[in-house]
Amino acid sequence: MDLTAYLHLPPEELKARIQRARREKEAVLLVHNYQRREIQEIADFLGDSLGLAQEAERTSARLIVFCGVEFMAETAKILNPEKKVLLPDRRANCPMAGMIDAESLSLARKQYPDAVVVTYVNSTAAAKALSDVCCTSTNAVRVVRSVMDRRILFTPDRNLAEYCRAQTGADVIPWMGFCYVHDGFRITDVEEALAAHPGALLLAHPECRPEIAARADLVCSTTGMIHFVRDHTEEIRRRGIIIGTEIGLVELLQADHPDLPLYPLASSAICATMKLTTLAKVAWCLDHEANEMILDDEIRRRAYRAVKRMMEIG
Repeated sequence: MDLTAYLHLPPEELKARIQRARREKEAVLLVHNYQRREIQEIADFLGDSLGLAQEAERTSARLIVFCGVEFMAETAKILNPEKKVLLPDRRANCPMAGMIDAESLSLARKQYPDAVVVTYVNSTAAAKALSDVCCTSTNAVRVVRSVMDRRILFTPDRNLAEYCRAQTGADVIPWMGFCYVHDGFRITDVEEALAAHPGALLLAHPECRPEIAARADLVCSTTGMIHFVRDHTEEIRRRGIIIGTEIGLVELLQADHPDLPLYPLASSAICATMKLTTLAKVAWCLDHEANEMILDDEIRRRAYRAVKRMMEIG
């Protein structure tokens, strides 16, 4: 069957097909926290970029189906050149990753020859290949601290770069990329949310603008948000909590904690490409082993050094 036929199958049949193919093909489903709820529910591993990269590195599965965006599947392939890595929808890219390219980064390296290049994992394999070390939102501050004896060219997220500079005092040159979802939050969103939920805690992702991070009770990755909610249920029950990140994480937390007052900073905070993945596309992709990630071997080997260094920092 082609993909169109899968689109007409009921959810239960799609789930059965996925389960059967996952077993027969020795496949693992790695799912990002921003995915649709129906995709979160079928995950073998659900997490943020660092957690998913760690799981990709240690999996014994023959086949990796990455329910996220393209740079995540590329990272899994960088770490697993011998495995087949599939992306259910090849249109699922990250706009921020497109804000840095190999040619521009090569020119920047010449402009700042003594700088160490720290590149956010939300980037292409080609950009990673020209970097000294990668980072995720979970470990960006640790990565910056590990190299802060030198000037740092931090790409591509300007907001994460500014957050790391504020936390470490490092000499950071920020690239001018951004996540359109997190960069879209404004102080007016914070004021309106706090007015609607007086006394509520505010969590913000480090991809948010500095003025949003400054107002937050805690700035952390999506995994950090999950852990905070898990560990502070009584305080949240009393005060409520506003979550400043993509709506998929809010939906995940609401499903895990239906009794807690959890609120999105903005209900419009949606990553459109994250939502391209559906049950039909996962089932079709698994059955046909379609949309395989293919990387140039030289780029993959050079990118591996930067990604592996990130993994060692943890």
